[in-house]
Amino acid sequence: MKDIGKGTDDERQTRLHVVHVAVVLLALIGVLALYICYLQTFGAEKLAHHPLNQRSAQAEMEIQRGSLLDAKGRALAQSTTPGQRSYPMGAAMAPVTGYIGERIGSAGLEGRENQALLGRTDEMNRLGPVTQLLQSDRGNDVHTTINADVQQAAYDAFAGRRGAAVVLDATTGAVLAMVSCPSYDPARVEDDWDSLREQADGPLLNRVLYGMYPPGSTIKPMMADAALAAGVTNPSETFDCDGVLDVGGGQSIREAHGEVHGTVNLEQAVTESCNVTFGQLAVRMGAKKLGDAFERFGFTKELTGDLASEAAHLPDFSKLGKGDTAQVGIGQSTLLVTPMEMALVAAAFANGGVVMQPYLVQSVTTPGGFTIREARPEKWFEATTPERAALIDGYMESVVTRGTGTAARVSGIRVTGKTGTAENAQGKDHAWFIGSADVGGRKIAFAIIVENSGGGGTLAAPIAKKIVLSME
Repeated sequence: MKDIGKGTDDERQTRLHVVHVAVVLLALIGVLALYICYLQTFGAEKLAHHPLNQRSAQAEMEIQRGSLLDAKGRALAQSTTPGQRSYPMGAAMAPVTGYIGERIGSAGLEGRENQALLGRTDEMNRLGPVTQLLQSDRGNDVHTTINADVQQAAYDAFAGRRGAAVVLDATTGAVLAMVSCPSYDPARVEDDWDSLREQADGPLLNRVLYGMYPPGSTIKPMMADAALAAGVTNPSETFDCDGVLDVGGGQSIREAHGEVHGTVNLEQAVTESCNVTFGQLAVRMGAKKLGDAFERFGFTKELTGDLASEAAHLPDFSKLGKGDTAQVGIGQSTLLVTPMEMALVAAAFANGGVVMQPYLVQSVTTPGGFTIREARPEKWFEATTPERAALIDGYMESVVTRGTGTAARVSGIRVTGKTGTAENAQGKDHAWFIGSADVGGRKIAFAIIVENSGGGGTLAAPIAKKIVLSME
């Protein structure tokens, strides 16, 4: 073999070019090998889930998806053959099950638990193509915390009106019902997709997690707790309500329907939903203490996983004038919250000040019945002290026994609550009711909103009553 340094100049140049090309090719092969290794390890899961991965999509079509089941084992979504999905409860359960389709993708648990329903685990996905060797022809079953009876009762109670309801086990965080109206039929959503997207009333929106509303007077129990924690009032202080609170600058806060509550203490102010009292308390607390209270009750925290939701829209308290600060005290101003967040406020008072992490999936089991994943109740945060929680919980019981929430009263069952009528710039007021009940051996917490319908005591509280009765 000739030495590369010998021969004519042209030969030497040719040999040098060959060497350079070979080095470049070897480098490219090395880069390609490294990239293949990356795809087989770190990138495998992302590629497996990519919507344009047709090989993955085709493989999924050949798998019989597992079932979504309620807490008693009743089917919420099921497959009889690969690619054919049915939803026994239809629109009533759509916010929980969601949907799945070739053209529209997926939502709800059909999307969040897609890999489990296909019989896959995170460990399998990391193996790349080897996953297909381990793949069963039937997916796993996902057992939810939902009580189908409570879900159906809440859905029926809306009677076609727009709104949302969520029911939690206050001691564990398990979601027992999650209703959003109007809704859609998950079995037909792909066929109806274009019309559903165009409907102004938003049937595809899960209002429990993504609907944003002013909380109105349902914020008052939290405000009572905040005022006590800040030391700006005490349970025995009395307030004089003549129906109007002058907050300066030509602004005032008035009681609903021109009511005058006279002399009230804190419990009576919650029971009768006195705007004058809570406007004053918000002004006394000021920006820092108001901000601390909203943070303490979880409004700055984000839910993730199966219950990922919109975060509350809180005003910049430091920039609010006296009038807007007073408005925050009665759940107005620019404050916007979700029904889930308000259910957690109710749960805090029902559960001794502790808020448990909400969850929707109890367990995942294989076709053979082996449990491969199971949820455990977890403490999320402490909103208040056990002493203040018990005090406010008692105030909320008074709302139901003799105040604005008597429409939620159920004979023989302890029910607490707080009504709310939230002003809405786009139309009629929204009706709210939040609270708790000791029923069926559990302590439940709930939040209900009926859009553009008027008073919470008239329209939202009766829905709470139907929810409680469905659990007996």
